[in-house]
Amino acid sequence: MTVPPVRTTDYHAAGEPFRIVDLTREPVVPVPGDTVAERCATAIGPGGSGTAPRRGPLEDVRRMLVQEPRGHAGMYGGFVVPPDDDGAHFGVLFWHKDGYSTACGHGAMALGVWAVDTGRVAAPDDGDARVRIDVPSGRVTATVHRAGGRTTGVTFRNVPARVAARKVPVATTLGLAEVDIVHAGACYASVAARDLGLDVSREALPALVRAGREIRAALAGHPATWHPGGALLSGVYGVVLYAELPDTPFGPHQRNATVFADGQVDRSPCGSGTSARLALLAEDGRLGPGEDLLHESVTGTVFTGRMLPGAVTEVTGTAYRTGEHTFLADPHDPLGTGFLL
Repeated sequence: MTVPPVRTTDYHAAGEPFRIVDLTREPVVPVPGDTVAERCATAIGPGGSGTAPRRGPLEDVRRMLVQEPRGHAGMYGGFVVPPDDDGAHFGVLFWHKDGYSTACGHGAMALGVWAVDTGRVAAPDDGDARVRIDVPSGRVTATVHRAGGRTTGVTFRNVPARVAARKVPVATTLGLAEVDIVHAGACYASVAARDLGLDVSREALPALVRAGREIRAALAGHPATWHPGGALLSGVYGVVLYAELPDTPFGPHQRNATVFADGQVDRSPCGSGTSARLALLAEDGRLGPGEDLLHESVTGTVFTGRMLPGAVTEVTGTAYRTGEHTFLADPHDPLGTGFLL
């Protein structure tokens, strides 16, 4: 096995890591396809799935970057690829410890700030810069907010969200859960943690992860998880276990732990998962025009979100650069691309 050196720029958005590999400037591995969605299917490989990609040169690069000793089980990142057309600045393939995803709000935030930091997209000292990004689920925008020559925040505008089902009964080892299913770039199952006797805290994480994995497995093949766009966009990607907190003067206030892929926990409030929560709150009449959801993560970081006309959501947070790296894989290293614990 030979894996070429790979340069990355690392960010975090509200605590969740995002490791950026720019394949448009340094094409370490070719990723054929005419669109980002086609390139995502290429990355997954024939017969593979989002959480079980087929082995190949790009998969070796992903594993090297996400697995120990170069990464960790909570790592997240993206391969920057060409956009679908000249209406976007670039495209991205999102990846995590288990494979690939079709949406990633915190990643879009990090990419927007990265595009401005690197000069790829011009930005004013005071004002906003809009970074248009093609992702497997469509075109999203990261609006980077600037003041006094520095970035002060970033707002992710997602593809339209669609509520697919409400109060789907799911049996778990903690009891019966009533699950709401929303497509918001990826498919999210949403459940009140208290209905399973859980709170949303660091101490409860093992039980939250177990519940999230059980719910995702139980919903495999459920009709509401199917997306009209096809198999790539179908199937539960994340389970949002949320807790109600006292409303703010501006709208609802919730805390969540989003368990995605095969038991990975989002350190941020989850960008596209926040989109799913916004769609449900709006349908329930709890989020009106001009109101915001204050959305906390299990680590205490915060996103704010709002609904726009046409079921479009916006989520605002922050993203900061944490490092730049060149990762190597010695061909004589018996650990190869690494391992996960």
